[in-house]
Amino acid sequence: MKQFSPTFLLLLLFTYCSVAWAQAPAAAPAPPAVAPAPPAVVPAPPALVPAPPAAAPAPPGPTNVTAILEKASQFTTFIRLLQDTKVENQITTQLNDSNQGLTVFAPTDSAFSNLKGGTLNSFTAEQKVQLIQFHVLPTFYSPSQFQTASNPLGTQAGGSEGSFGMNVTTSGNQVNITTGVTNATVANTVYTDGQLAVYQVDHVLLPLNFFVTPAPAPAPSKHKKPARSPSGSDTSTPANTSGTTCLSKKLFQATACVMIVLAAFH
Repeated sequence: MKQFSPTFLLLLLFTYCSVAWAQAPAAAPAPPAVAPAPPAVVPAPPALVPAPPAAAPAPPGPTNVTAILEKASQFTTFIRLLQDTKVENQITTQLNDSNQGLTVFAPTDSAFSNLKGGTLNSFTAEQKVQLIQFHVLPTFYSPSQFQTASNPLGTQAGGSEGSFGMNVTTSGNQVNITTGVTNATVANTVYTDGQLAVYQVDHVLLPLNFFVTPAPAPAPSKHKKPARSPSGSDTSTPANTSGTTCLSKKLFQATACVMIVLAAFH
């Protein structure tokens, strides 16, 4: 028997193993990887409804005169009269409806205390209204505008006649008021906003009309019409009787002559 060398045997064994391995069935492919689950569909958020625009702020109302005076204090009596006479409401209405503004002269409590005893009580209800209206000018006046104001200044008192007036004079920065009864000075600016001016005065402004009796209106003259004669002629004109008198004299003379002639024949 032919002897094979060990090297040959090893080579043969290696070759056999290589063939065996090559003929072995291929391994089954790995199962495909499991596809990841699709992401859950997130519903789209609802469309945002735009919020309605904010309402425009309401325009501020007219300035409250009473609140201004209460904040400044020392005007208790004047505030009470503003409310009792309803002039406060008139001021509010005019500030709301007019572009001319208003000027208010506010006497202090001490100014009212300096009035002669019983003065306020001697006024009728109508006069009290006029007294408070007399402290209100129907136009806005800044302190500098008093320097060029034309006197007399009309007030809210007296209605459309404007008979309740006052005179205003200035000396430097000082404003003086004359009513014909009262001489007062503007002591302080309580409030001003271009529409309403409130000034503190050191005396109550008394209208001259309260203390002066107006002269009575002259009575209408009565012209009497002259009486007319029945014939329609004006009896105020003396009738011309010269012709009648002359005729009477001639008739008398003729009668006398006839009588003389008749007497001669007898």
